[in-house]
Amino acid sequence: MAVSSSFGISSPAVTTFPMPSPSSSSRRQFLKTSASVAGITALPRALAAQENPAAPVKARSPNNPFVYRFNIGGFEAWSISDGHLLFNDRVDKMWPPEKREDMKQELIAHGERTDGIPLYVNLLVVRNGREVVLFDSGFGQRPNPNIGWLAEGLKLIGISPDQVTQSILSHGHADHIAGFVDGGKPAFPNSAIRVLKAEVDFWQSAQPDFSKSHRRDNIPNLIKSARNALDILKPNLQLHKDGDQILNGAITFEAAPGHTDGHCVLRITDGKESLFHFMDVAHNHLLMFKDPTWFIEFDHLPEVAVATRRRIFRRLAATRERAYGFHLPWPGIGRILPDGDALRWEGERWSWGS
Repeated sequence: MAVSSSFGISSPAVTTFPMPSPSSSSRRQFLKTSASVAGITALPRALAAQENPAAPVKARSPNNPFVYRFNIGGFEAWSISDGHLLFNDRVDKMWPPEKREDMKQELIAHGERTDGIPLYVNLLVVRNGREVVLFDSGFGQRPNPNIGWLAEGLKLIGISPDQVTQSILSHGHADHIAGFVDGGKPAFPNSAIRVLKAEVDFWQSAQPDFSKSHRRDNIPNLIKSARNALDILKPNLQLHKDGDQILNGAITFEAAPGHTDGHCVLRITDGKESLFHFMDVAHNHLLMFKDPTWFIEFDHLPEVAVATRRRIFRRLAATRERAYGFHLPWPGIGRILPDGDALRWEGERWSWGS
């Protein structure tokens, strides 16, 4: 899923909606305590002033969490929201067009808003001893205070950029790659950036093929942005293939093409416990589970994306493995369950337990 000036952020089709958050200074003691137990912390202060002192900063409230701590076996893990956007063209980014009324009725049946579709951006962080793994990087710091919260989230859990040792790049869209670059340099200087070779090959090809995509934003700018980021990250890049494992088998790469040519999903495993991160296989917690043939316009290869979604979701529904969705309602943890002839996403109940 792509969002930036070249990904639609400045387009009339995409607007932001307010998500208030506090200054973190008034809650430091609480945050120090809650970072050591399963639970949630308060939203970050606006990052706009750090990037552009003249940028307006919207007031936020301390009532909205954006960092959630949990465990995967013996691994510490956090789900950090990188912010929220709203597609104000309703279901018009979803295909096929003749099914959009059915999609709208599905939203209405579950009490969801239909004036626009929220876009969630969830970033997974996993720590095992000295290894700190970041799964995609979000938008990076921007003047818009409603996005780019990763830096503050890492600060709240006591992880500095130089402590990140491994980074996973699922694909080259801006909400996944932009945060890996800061000021023209790698934002996490000591981290390998691990990505499928097929993804890098796509963006670096002479003419990346978007002929089957229904994208409506500025594709030349999209390509330029991805290439620039990959050029900056080149010294840190580690190329992988389907089935590769790292950290003694703790993380397994699985090719999941369709959204992009080299899009990947990951399984994080410790002992008998695992978490399956399905990245951009789904962009909504209702629509793509109700009917896996419904797809978003950002998919590069729609038919391939649908086949990938069917394969992965059928397997997760059968095993009921714990899963994580990049674009599902924060904190994005849950399971895919059978629901008659369809499937449904069952979000995991939050826990504040010690």
